[in-house]
Amino acid sequence: MKNTALSSTHEALGAKMVPFAGYNMPVQYDGVNIEHQAVRKDCGVFDVSHMGEFLVEGEHALDLLQKVCSNDASKLTVGKAQYTCLPNDDGGVVDDLIIYKLKEDQYLLVVNASNIEKDWNWISSKNDVGATMRDLSEDYSLLAIQGPNAVEKMQALSSHDLAAIKFYNFEVGNFAGIENVIISATGYTGSGGFEIYCKNDEVKQIWDKVTAAGAKPIGLAARDTLRLEMGYCLYGNDISDTTSPIEAGLGWITKFTKEFTNSEALKAEKERGPKRKLIAFELDERGIPRHDYEIVDAEGNAIGIVTSGTMSPSLGKGIGLGYVPTEVSAVGTKIFIQIRKKAIPATIVKPPFYKA
Repeated sequence: MKNTALSSTHEALGAKMVPFAGYNMPVQYDGVNIEHQAVRKDCGVFDVSHMGEFLVEGEHALDLLQKVCSNDASKLTVGKAQYTCLPNDDGGVVDDLIIYKLKEDQYLLVVNASNIEKDWNWISSKNDVGATMRDLSEDYSLLAIQGPNAVEKMQALSSHDLAAIKFYNFEVGNFAGIENVIISATGYTGSGGFEIYCKNDEVKQIWDKVTAAGAKPIGLAARDTLRLEMGYCLYGNDISDTTSPIEAGLGWITKFTKEFTNSEALKAEKERGPKRKLIAFELDERGIPRHDYEIVDAEGNAIGIVTSGTMSPSLGKGIGLGYVPTEVSAVGTKIFIQIRKKAIPATIVKPPFYKA
């Protein structure tokens, strides 16, 4: 089990630690609901240093990214980031990730912790264009400072105007007394804020100053409830090697203005329409939908599966994502979630569930 540079800090704070993607990570400190509401209403900080970072550079860096990624990385300019995915050869997704354009011909790829080795091997196997690749995952830490008061509380820690960093843009500069960190507005909670990428030996100083400035430490459990309220996909649940980006509602990051891995098959799927779709639903009665619960119709026939589910701390009702046949995927459609021996009625809704 690996530790982040802050694992001992979390333990000293009394966090409940759990194994996650091969790392010893804080799942909660004071309770999921308390931490969730701190991010929705104030400011919280997550240690997400388990995420992977790859540097792709050289004159053929963009050629490689265009080949392996579904989105059009040629649209990036220095200081901008882009959400994208790595399609596989069989219609599924290797991983979803964020690309940061650091300089001309230099890109930072941020990948999911559980997929670091898998992604590295996949991209490397496609690198017949001579791009230079470096795995920086073991050397860098990542903090996510999230919430409506994040900018106000953290502004004194940087000479950069944090409020001026637009969504999916970033700056490289000073923060909490450390130079050359990436300050990025690519949050996963829907409540504003930013992320800090720094070296492992710098993160403790930044964490201490961020928490002293009023950010509450938040665990991974609240991170999951926050992202689900926004309807954001989680790799391994809502997207995987066997789900296509078209089924998952990620057509907006799947650009057919270029060729990429399996693009012809995905384009054909988009044109004819997928057989199933990822939908968002709210329970009409009390209950908590969970991953892998069956979705059934009024007659009790299994029609799909829940991929993510929880009791929404903000809404006070059960919410979830799941795959159903396209013909029963329209907003407003009534479905049922099989929770133990009872089929609980639910309604398909348009995400996000939480609207600020």
